[in-house]
Amino acid sequence: MRLRTMSVTAGVSALLLLTGCGAADMTKQASPFAGAQGAGTVTLSVQSWVGAQANVGVAQYLLEHELGYRVDTVQVDEVPAWDALSQGRVDAILEDWGHPDQEKRYVEDKKTIVAGGGLGVTGHIGWYVPTYFARQHPDVTDWKNLNKYAGRLRTAESGGKGQLLDGSPSYVTNDKALVGNLKLNYQVVFAGSEAAQITQMKQFAKERKPFLTYWYSPQWLFEKVPMTEVRLPAYKDGCDADAAKVACAYPHTPLQKYLNTDFAKNGGRAAAFLKKFKWTTEDQNEVSLMIANDRMSAQEAAKKWVDSHPSTWRAWLS
Repeated sequence: MRLRTMSVTAGVSALLLLTGCGAADMTKQASPFAGAQGAGTVTLSVQSWVGAQANVGVAQYLLEHELGYRVDTVQVDEVPAWDALSQGRVDAILEDWGHPDQEKRYVEDKKTIVAGGGLGVTGHIGWYVPTYFARQHPDVTDWKNLNKYAGRLRTAESGGKGQLLDGSPSYVTNDKALVGNLKLNYQVVFAGSEAAQITQMKQFAKERKPFLTYWYSPQWLFEKVPMTEVRLPAYKDGCDADAAKVACAYPHTPLQKYLNTDFAKNGGRAAAFLKKFKWTTEDQNEVSLMIANDRMSAQEAAKKWVDSHPSTWRAWLS
């Protein structure tokens, strides 16, 4: 979710060091290899959350070790990633959570980007409380009762209101509108990044304190900090069309891949491979857990997954 041009040798593992760091929109600083004809190099956009790093880690490993490409990666916010992809500064986005404005502009109108197929993973954003708190107070899982617990969920950062903890302002979020439109006595507080948000949630859990957080699946943290979703007003098609008036839950979103149009046509085996790249939530979580919890580099985690799942990835190369 932040754009940084990385050296080819640095790879995805170096990107992990950047997670949580602020970065300017650098979409005008192209990789020296992006879009280069015959260079044997693929440039992938990698977002700051660990699931996206897992996708890119495995794709990079296979592109390099099975297909003989060099892989360059850039870390970029969600919306600027579309700009970079349209301009040919990156070749592919492997995990998009839904950006209809960008789809219309670049896929439908300009035709500089093409759909690359589904990732195989369905994403869902929601509000969550720790399961230990939900068991003590089952009614907290209904949004209509949240104001009852605002005092319990107040923090020094929330200004006398209950705290709704979010990650980065660059993430897909309707939370400020939801809090206002549902008349909830809460303040949205941004941790700044996924890593910072995880640190806060793990500290709350260690101390067995209650918290309310914006969170999403798939995500490895559910295995370490069990959480229960708060039921928001049911999602219906179009209920989130006007960002200022949103008063419904987030949808369940089949996550998508997108490719630069020229790369999709002329990218050879690399483009064909990325179109076929498709795995499960369990696969992604397995690699994510190795990166985030076991402190492996993305390439170390990718190699371990590749070694144990040949029947999955060989189909992507056919």
